[in-house]
This record gives sequence, C-alpha cells and structure tokens, in this order.
Amino acid sequence: MLHSEFMDMQFYIMFYPIVFFYGICIGSFLNVVIYRLPRNESLIKRSSHCTTCGAKIRVIDIIPILSWLMLRGKCRSCGEKISPRYPVVEALNGIIYVVTFTVLDFDLRSLLYCFCFSILICIGFIDWDTMEMDPVMIGMIAALGIPLCVISALPAETQASLPEFVQLEGDSLLSHLIGLFCVSVPFFLIGEITGLIARKIYKKDLRRGIELGDTLLMAAAGLLLGWKAVLASAFFGILIAAGWGLIGKLISGESKFAFGPALSIGLFFGALWGEPLLNWYIGILTYNPYA
Repeated sequence: MLHSEFMDMQFYIMFYPIVFFYGICIGSFLNVVIYRLPRNESLIKRSSHCTTCGAKIRVIDIIPILSWLMLRGKCRSCGEKISPRYPVVEALNGIIYVVTFTVLDFDLRSLLYCFCFSILICIGFIDWDTMEMDPVMIGMIAALGIPLCVISALPAETQASLPEFVQLEGDSLLSHLIGLFCVSVPFFLIGEITGLIARKIYKKDLRRGIELGDTLLMAAAGLLLGWKAVLASAFFGILIAAGWGLIGKLISGESKFAFGPALSIGLFFGALWGEPLLNWYIGILTYNPYA
C-alpha cells in the first residue's frame, strides 16, 4: 500500500503526522503503565496526577511532549521536576510507529508489530527499573502472534482471496512455531546450567544467567515474528547487552544489569530488518562460485 507507485506525496504528508500523533498519544498511556504497574496501581481508576504532590493534572498539561515543554519539565502545582523520560517515551513510540510503517507497509503485520513495540517499551523500562518482567505483558505479545499463525496456516488460494491488508506474503505457520522454541529453549538451558553452576560454587541460590522472564519474552516474540527474525533479534540483543554490560562494569564495577531492555531493542531491529539480514547471511554461507 504505502510503497505503491501510485501514492502521491500529499498522502504521505497527511499519513505520517497522523501516525506519529497516534503514536505519541499511546506513548502517553505507556508512561502510565511503566509507572503504575510495578506499584500495583490501577491503570484506569485514578486520573493522571503528580507523583510528588498528588495534584490532579489538568487536561492542558497532559498533551504528549508539548505539555512537558510548556511546563519546562516541572509540575504546575508544586514545581517539582518531571522526569524527561515521559516525553522521551512518547516521542519514541511515535517515531517507532512511523519507522515501522515506512520499512514494512501499512498492513496487519505492521500494525501488530507496532502494538508489540509499544509493549516492549513498557517491558524494557519496567525491567530497567525493577529487574522484573510482567508475565501478562509477555502473554500479550504471544497473543499478537496468533492472528498471523492462523492466517499463515491457511491454504495459498484462501490467503490470496483475503483483503490485501491481511495477506502474509512468504509467511508460514512452521516459521512461527520454530520461532517459539529456537531462541527460548537455548535461553532456558543456559539459565538452568548457569543457575546450577552458581548454586554449586557459591552454595546459595543466585540469579540465573538468563532469567525466565527473558526466556518467555523470546518465546512470545518468536511466535509473533517467526524464526529468522527472532534469531536476528537475539543476536542484536546479546550484542547490545554485552556492550552496555561492559560499559557498566568499567564505570561502576557492577556486573548485574537488566537484560530486558537490550532484548527489547534487539526485537525492534530484528522484526524490521532481521529476516532480510539473515537471508543475506545464509546466502553468503551457501554461495557456490562454481555452480
């Protein structure tokens, strides 16, 4: 759709600002989730309020990004600083939506991926703050993969008769099912082995090398993305984790860090560019110059 040669510039000028606007509005709600969920607060019962003085935030002060800028990052009631994380999350979600539709297209897959990326933003920031992942949010990512599994299981003739918006070119149910296990099983085994070694050496219960939350996240994401994209995502995530783990070790001497944010970033890159990158790499490995 978006990549059609028949689309003119006026359409893009209208489409992408709308996408960005919806993205930052959803990003505003993500801030609520990131703050309240770890504290077991209701996401809908209480209106937005200052986390310092508790004053109810006026409608004009909850406009994504703009309100933070107009208030100069301070609460109107008590003057306490408002974390710049709030506009960052809002802008990040809007940019991610625009990038997703630009790289892929405007269809069911890209729409589900956008929802997935929003959930990953929550998972990444919550894990960064608490070193914990919410299993319900991981389950939501797995649920997003079910429509793709159902459609990809349909015969080719049936898929061709579906609206273009829901067609999945080059997809297969087997790819999603392999994706469910191809990263999560190695992650689980690594976690079990490292946990066993730690208990044997230090004689006490220590954290696993890879926690169950990380394992379940990659299982859910694998069901949604398929095996090629989730393999690439794991590669990106491990590289990112290794990089900032090393930097953290050099700066603070602390070796423990949250793996979830790195995996979330890796899943974003893997979902959009992982499959063509892996196909390119496989092509190099299987290239036969004498064929």
